[in-house]
Amino acid sequence: MSDLNREQRIVIKFLVKSGDKPAEILRKLQHVYKEDSLVKSCVYKWADRFKKGRESVEDDPREPPPRTSRTPENLDRLRALVVADRRMTIRMLADELNIDKESIRQMLHEELGMRKLCAKMIPKLLTWVQKEHRLNVCKDLLERTETDGTAWMSRIITGDESWVFEYDPETKRQSQQWVEEGGTRPVKARMSKSKVKSLLLAFFDINGLVHHEYLPAGQTVTGSFYIEVLERLRQRVFRVRPDLGKNGWVLHHDNAPAHSCFAVRNFLTKHGITTLPHPPYSPDLAPCDFYLFPKLKTHLKGNRYSGVSEVQSATTSVLRGLSLEGYQGCFESWVQRWKRCVELNGDYCEGI
Repeated sequence: MSDLNREQRIVIKFLVKSGDKPAEILRKLQHVYKEDSLVKSCVYKWADRFKKGRESVEDDPREPPPRTSRTPENLDRLRALVVADRRMTIRMLADELNIDKESIRQMLHEELGMRKLCAKMIPKLLTWVQKEHRLNVCKDLLERTETDGTAWMSRIITGDESWVFEYDPETKRQSQQWVEEGGTRPVKARMSKSKVKSLLLAFFDINGLVHHEYLPAGQTVTGSFYIEVLERLRQRVFRVRPDLGKNGWVLHHDNAPAHSCFAVRNFLTKHGITTLPHPPYSPDLAPCDFYLFPKLKTHLKGNRYSGVSEVQSATTSVLRGLSLEGYQGCFESWVQRWKRCVELNGDYCEGI
């Protein structure tokens, strides 16, 4: 409502209380406001309202228009279409139901509580047997934790291998930067990982890094080579974790062929080293995969090194710089992942 209309309504209210008739009020308004005066029907309507005791000069609150498209029938049809093909776009749904796109969007979000999500990449579509195996392993580990307390986890040394590159492109999130209002979006060229790389073998426990080394040039990770690595790890444990060396420690690694071959199992049995079970296709339950290697490569991404030796030097520096709190938090997160896997009946617990 404009200020001029409000002003005339106030005048009408005053003249009604003064005893003027509607026709006289209209004549006076036309004389004062000329072509801007209210029309006859409006003057008579407000004069009648004020005569009946109305005090407010404001418009009555208006009821929202009826939502003709958001009916139970249309909601049922929309739900049926989405269930039949969950990849349909809002435009396709609007065309199918002959309803505008904004109404379709509101019905999906507000009435049906739906949102559109991209598919998440997972290592493998697990069979029910593999899920059952994951479930049983996590249950056993949780039962061991409840029985012996979390102190037994201080005996676990976990390890794995991963490639480190001379150049590994930074992630999209790492390339973010502040831009002033109206500024241009930063750009960068698409680049791939370098062919120069080195394979890192790393082992750590709840108190930090225990042992790491790099695969020699021209060598592959075979059972015999892995035995040599385990022997160096065993000697390292006696030096840096003497309590574990005397009282025994538990090895955790994945089910790679070089890790699970007969020669490796024979070596572990000979030296009284027990292993922690690890279900196949389960990087979400491997501390190296969900903590150590992502943490390491975040520091290395976007940096360019002159050669293998410099890559290895930078990797070693990052490994030794990781905090004790980080390693302890990793093991706490490991326990939470076991619990989450049990809650999901053996399905992947990362990002679900």
